[in-house]
Amino acid sequence: MKINENILLEGHKVVLVPYNAEHVSRYHEWMKSPELQQLTASEPLTLEQEYDMQRSWREDDDKCTFIILDKQRWAGTSVEEEQCMVGDVNIFLTDPTDPTLAELEVMIAEPSYRGKGIGKEVTRMMMYYGLTKLGVRKFEVKIGLENEASIAMFKKLGFQEVMVCQVFQEVTLEMTADQCIGTRLLEDMANVKERDYSRTCSNRRELVS
Repeated sequence: MKINENILLEGHKVVLVPYNAEHVSRYHEWMKSPELQQLTASEPLTLEQEYDMQRSWREDDDKCTFIILDKQRWAGTSVEEEQCMVGDVNIFLTDPTDPTLAELEVMIAEPSYRGKGIGKEVTRMMMYYGLTKLGVRKFEVKIGLENEASIAMFKKLGFQEVMVCQVFQEVTLEMTADQCIGTRLLEDMANVKERDYSRTCSNRRELVS
C-alpha cells in the first residue's frame, strides 16, 4: 500500500518502517531458512523475485507491510538500518467485498528477539494501525499447528480459535474489534507515535530523547 510509504510507527521496543528496496537483501537471507519457510508457509524465492514481491507489497492496494526494527539499535546513527531489522508484519485485505476484514501476519525472523514480548507489541501496533487508518474491524490469523508459541500469543491477546485445517496443518483464529476491544486498544496504544519516516531517518536520536 502507498498509504504507509512514508510512515514510521514508534513503539516501546520497536519501530515499524515501510518495506523498501534496501531491506530486501536481508529479508532474502532470512527466507533461506527452512524454519522460517515452514513457519510462514513460504517457498524460497530468488533475489530478483524478492524485489518483485517488495514492489508488489508497496503498490498493491490490498497489502500493508512494515519492517520491524530494534528501536534502541536504530537510534544509534552509526548502524545501518538493514542491521536493525528484526522481522516484518503484514495486513492483507483478503475479501474484496468486505474491506473491514484483514489477515494479519507477524514474523520475528531473528531468533534472539523471540520470547521478549516483541511479537505481542508489534501485533497490537499493527491492529491499532489497521483499526485507525485502514478501517479494519475483524482480524484473522492463520498459524501452523506446530507453531505453538505463536498460537499461544494470539490467544493471550484475545483471539479465538475458529477452525483447524488438518490438510494444511494450520489453525485460524479471529478477533472482532467491537467497541469495547477497539476502545481498549486505542487506550493501550495511546503512546504509539506516528512519524514522518524520511524526516526521522535524518534524526534517529529523537526516538530516545
